[in-house]
Amino acid sequence: MDESVHQHKFTLTEDQMPTQWYNIIPDLPSPPPPALHPGTLQPAGPEDFLPLFPMDLILQEVSQDSYIDIPGAVLDIYRQWRPSPLFRAHRLEKLLGTPAKIYYKFEGQSPAGSHKTNTSVPQAYYNAIAGVKKLTTETGAGQWGTALSFATALFGLECEVWQVGASYDAKPYRRLMMEVYGAKVHRSPSNLTAAGRAFYDVNPNHPGSLGIAISEAVEVAAQDPEIRYALGSVLNHVLMHQTIIGEEALLQMQMAGDTPTHIVGCTGGGSNFGGLSFPFLREKMAGKMDPKIIAVEPESCPSLTKGVYAYDFGDTAGMTPLMKMHTLGRNFVPDPIHAGGLRYHGMAPLISHIYELGLMEAIAVPQTECFEAAIKFARTEGIVPAPEPTHAIAAAIRQALVAKETGEETVILTALCGHGHFDLAAYEEFLGGRMKDENADDSRFAESIDEVKAFPINN
Repeated sequence: MDESVHQHKFTLTEDQMPTQWYNIIPDLPSPPPPALHPGTLQPAGPEDFLPLFPMDLILQEVSQDSYIDIPGAVLDIYRQWRPSPLFRAHRLEKLLGTPAKIYYKFEGQSPAGSHKTNTSVPQAYYNAIAGVKKLTTETGAGQWGTALSFATALFGLECEVWQVGASYDAKPYRRLMMEVYGAKVHRSPSNLTAAGRAFYDVNPNHPGSLGIAISEAVEVAAQDPEIRYALGSVLNHVLMHQTIIGEEALLQMQMAGDTPTHIVGCTGGGSNFGGLSFPFLREKMAGKMDPKIIAVEPESCPSLTKGVYAYDFGDTAGMTPLMKMHTLGRNFVPDPIHAGGLRYHGMAPLISHIYELGLMEAIAVPQTECFEAAIKFARTEGIVPAPEPTHAIAAAIRQALVAKETGEETVILTALCGHGHFDLAAYEEFLGGRMKDENADDSRFAESIDEVKAFPINN
């Protein structure tokens, strides 16, 4: 056989696609702390979530079952893009001159262009069968808003999206794609809600944050019994829906004959990272493998590496239940970096808990290093990554270069969670030499973190 010919991709057939989501909570050494009712500060019960979510999703949020069957109607839609391919990055490895093997699971071939459809479809499905007429949500870079717009169109639901101002301004084609799918899109903060007006009236050009956009979407949903809210990350059931990524990757790594020594994923709210890593973490806890699991976040919003582990609101206005998570404080507004999907003040409570248990690591990477890595990746692998997974690519390259120095056997697995076709303005800024790194002064976190520490439940 010609040694220059490599197997670049490992694919599963549709009948090999997993038919269950994996719930990691029962396998953890200890359960994560409960969500708290914002008024009583007591553990929130299922009924406390009913104004926002249908009961099926609430039960998944608190489930103690290790596996949840994926409904047939959801599987049927999944098969449009699933199973997704696993690629070996031979050409990137050659460019780096590394003995490390680099694999990436590509989620950008979904209709919406990212992994977010793995949860938007079941969320729309469960709301539709519950008789809900409309879903509200927030979106940062627009990946989640696009995915929910696509899913609601399939199930005949209305969709209203509040897009973080900085991304709304920078990514008009994301907004247009949501509108093509039938969604109504607003710049956040807007003057349509009390939560938005608190910021809009002071500065109509406020860059916004995911926390503010969440407040706006939750406010509208809570006022109408026919409207519910959908979240694209952070919550347990959302991360669980994404585990189909890792379950497929386990099978594909077996096909490739390799076991990861490093699993690297970008983290904003945590859905992409949890979806890839949780099935491998299950195998690690069972003693079947021992990969180093690394979460990669932006230096502008480093909730794991610089935040405090405490109870905080998921939104800026304080309307959501309190969750114990790594947080920079609900009032923190990150720099308007290009990775809009990673600009969230808190990390998923489940990932925060796993981090506290010492089962994973975390690093923060500046955006210029991310785009340097993205250019290397695009010019070898041919895929232009979304700004979010460039963080994971940068960290994977770091590990590959360590292997080059040490000669240690290294097998790196990462998730390329979306393509960057609507993010070319960011690449133009980088290639033109105009991109700057985030503000590295840690004092910018201090005030909002102090507010979290001062909250009664944290004393």
